[in-house]
Amino acid sequence: MVRRLNPWFANLKKRQVRSPRIYVRDSGLLHALLGIRSERDLMSHPKSGASWEGYVVEEVLSAFEPDETYSWATHNGAELDLYLVRDGRRIGVECKRQDAPRVTRSMRVALEDLALDHLYVVYPGCKTYAIGKDITVTPLAHIKSPGLSAPATEDSSGS
Repeated sequence: MVRRLNPWFANLKKRQVRSPRIYVRDSGLLHALLGIRSERDLMSHPKSGASWEGYVVEEVLSAFEPDETYSWATHNGAELDLYLVRDGRRIGVECKRQDAPRVTRSMRVALEDLALDHLYVVYPGCKTYAIGKDITVTPLAHIKSPGLSAPATEDSSGS
């Protein structure tokens, strides 16, 4: 019912948050507990973003089947919703409930500090596009596609 996502931390020059993130794995149960009865209620609720994040976390973990899974944050405010290691590759995932996500300072810090191979920004839209070097915005629907184990990368997309 609950997912505990442990923090990733190392002896870096930045102070890192060492508290785990807790998610209710069933978004329907979360909405019932919060008294959310309709889509309209959800879109105007202060926990709408947290609900989206929890839902995306579950879908990404199901699709990726990573070897290791963490959250990451610093006391200076930089954070990454998911830090995954799969087949030796370091992958970052940000969950954004926006129509047109943009590169944030946190994304740049995470790419550098964690030496990510790629960072994916998962959003509710319908187009996949690059927003920076090694940063791709991808719809949740692409992650949930049958037979897809991870978002396409430059190497596997044929581009």
